[in-house]
Amino acid sequence: MSTGVLIAGGEPGLRSRLRLALEAADGIEPVVEAETLGYALLESGTTKPDVILLEQAALAVLPTLLQESDGSKVVVLAGPDDPQAVRDSFAAGAHGYLLEDAAESEVVAAVREVAGGGRYVNPELGARLVAAESETLRQADDDPLSDREREVLRLLALGHTNQEIARQLVISVRTAEAHRAHVMRKLGLTTRAELVRYALDHDLLAQ
Repeated sequence: MSTGVLIAGGEPGLRSRLRLALEAADGIEPVVEAETLGYALLESGTTKPDVILLEQAALAVLPTLLQESDGSKVVVLAGPDDPQAVRDSFAAGAHGYLLEDAAESEVVAAVREVAGGGRYVNPELGARLVAAESETLRQADDDPLSDREREVLRLLALGHTNQEIARQLVISVRTAEAHRAHVMRKLGLTTRAELVRYALDHDLLAQ
C-alpha cells in the first residue's frame, strides 16, 4: 500500500525538491504540493494524505489540518535546529520535525517513520533536545524552592516574623509557618543564620 504525501507551504524550490525525492522512493505516492495554506486545507480534506509536510511558519494551522485530514501524520519542515521549536511543534500535534535542508534519504526516512506510527527527529537535533531537557531538570534540582517559598525565605532573611510575612503575602500565619518549615527542610538548614547566608549567596535579598 502506497503512502500519500501532501507538501504544505514552503518555497517552490523546496517543495519541488521534496516532491522529487519522495516520488523516487518506493511506496510513496502520490505526492501533492500545496502552495498556500488554504489549498493545503482543501487538499488535506479531499485527499486525506497519510503524511503532511508542513512549513514551520504555518504551525498555527496544524490542529486544523489534523482535523480536516482525519488521521494524517504531520512532519514540520523547519529552518532552525532549535530544541524549543521541536518542543513547540510536538506540543501542537506534530509527529516529526525535519530540517528543510535535510538530505533526500532523511526526508524519505522521516515520512516512512511517521507513516508507520512512529515519530521522527533528526538524531543530532534529538540529542541536543535531550541535553536541553537534562539541563532544565538540573537547574530545577539546583533551585528546589517554589516562587512563594523563595519569597518567604527572603522575608525571613530580612528579619520578618511569621506574622509579618503572613500580612505581607496575605496568607495565614499557619501557612507562613508551613512555608518556613518547607524551606528549611528542602535546603537542609537549621538556623536563621544559615538561612540568611543562603539568601545572600543566591542574591535573594535584593529582589
